[in-house]
Amino acid sequence: MAEKGFKKWIITFTVITASLLELIDTTIVNVALPQIQGNLGATLEDVAWLSTGYAVANVIILPMSGWLGSRFGRKNYFLFSIIMFTITSFLCGNATNLDELILFRILQGVAGGGLISTAQAILIETWPREDIGIATALFGLGAVVGPTVGPTIGGYILDISTWPWIFYVNIPVGILAAYLTYTFVRSTPKEGKGMPIDWWGIILLAVAVGSLQTVLEKGESEDWFSTGYIIVLTVMSVLGILLFIWRETTTDHPIVNFKIMRHRSFSVGMFTSFILGFGLYGSVFVFPIFCQNLLGFSPLQTGELLFPGGLCTILMMPFIGIMLKKGVPAQFMATIGMFLFYLFCMMLSKSTLQSGTGDFFLPLVIRGFGMALLFVPLTTLAIQDLKGAEIGQGSGLNNMSRQLGGSFGIAALTTLIHVRQGYHRTNLLTNVNEYNPAFSERFEGFIRNFMGKGYGYLDAKMLATKALEGTIVKQTLLLTYNDAYWIAGMIMLCSIPLLYLQKFKKNANIPVDVH
Repeated sequence: MAEKGFKKWIITFTVITASLLELIDTTIVNVALPQIQGNLGATLEDVAWLSTGYAVANVIILPMSGWLGSRFGRKNYFLFSIIMFTITSFLCGNATNLDELILFRILQGVAGGGLISTAQAILIETWPREDIGIATALFGLGAVVGPTVGPTIGGYILDISTWPWIFYVNIPVGILAAYLTYTFVRSTPKEGKGMPIDWWGIILLAVAVGSLQTVLEKGESEDWFSTGYIIVLTVMSVLGILLFIWRETTTDHPIVNFKIMRHRSFSVGMFTSFILGFGLYGSVFVFPIFCQNLLGFSPLQTGELLFPGGLCTILMMPFIGIMLKKGVPAQFMATIGMFLFYLFCMMLSKSTLQSGTGDFFLPLVIRGFGMALLFVPLTTLAIQDLKGAEIGQGSGLNNMSRQLGGSFGIAALTTLIHVRQGYHRTNLLTNVNEYNPAFSERFEGFIRNFMGKGYGYLDAKMLATKALEGTIVKQTLLLTYNDAYWIAGMIMLCSIPLLYLQKFKKNANIPVDVH
């Protein structure tokens, strides 16, 4: 039964606050990795497991969250996840070595996986069925904005304090969310209590999804299949996925109900959510690297560039919900959103080494509008046919699909950058020869410049060679990042026809009887 008045809004605030904890923490730690590395005396490869461990734990729990909420009661599971997230945040900040920090970060990911989908299910049952589009829009504020503003918040904290405070800031927010959940969120029946636990399903899910996520997170840095453990994990993920699907479709009490895949809108929605994750996390991944490695921006400057686009998303979300309520087809809005994201990518694919903050403002604002037009309609289309307990299961699977889409996006774009970097460098070097007048003129210009600063001819020639190499490296990186934006944009554009495989509905009415 839906809530009314003040209680509806306080529950909405509670679940959005709790989900923001998890979503911001997916990216906030990334900007602190160099400081943590120096403070704890770790290598960059080792400290990267702080992000990998969190993501792996998160994506394992996401598809199980519906089952856990049903077995222990949605309110109880949500409250437990908030408390666990808050405690592990304190333990992360207090860690004295890298092993401790990685362990607590993994436990934080376990808790975070229970927050996002359970929060969405609570929000759906809190709002009247005719206002589900607005509820989904409010939830989307955290889901889209969280990963975007995470680097900004992290950069600001590091400017005024030290890395433990990236974790400590979660504590007061977690305490507030726990109190509000305990006080205002209605308890739900423990429908799964007393039923057999599908231990084999849990083990196969952990092996399959955990192995896949680890491969995606570490594949590029480990040179993919030239590394033994990447090959082993790939085989484990493929076998694990096949065995997990077989197990869940043959057992009487599955932890993931694949029967909901019979709904065509949900099945297609899983894939469109995957594409959304690819665009959302992939673009947030590429843009900071491009700005910091090539243009010399600081993490805080990069985060500040992303903020206006996030603000546009925040302002647009309520209007998207209202349009859904008034009957504007979700497919039409998502089509505009995908086209705007394509436009954002095309604009950034024409960046130059002289690009500055002013050149990025409009593309990032366009991205912000596009993401608002994508998240809510895509989520609404995916869950529009789900009923009862299927909503909790569907939320978990849909969020997992978006998370895996982000991991695939980052892995694919990282590999693309690596491959295209070699391609562009080879092409540029074909022009570096004494028979090319443009090269000879540039090279002689460098030599004259250094000789004008007092260097002898031989020293000036050596410095000119280094300067020319630096120019080639920068041009190579520029062309490579532009390729990455172009590919991401084309993937989004080519995905538009998928939207029209999902059936049209007059409005965003979704059954919300989840008891």
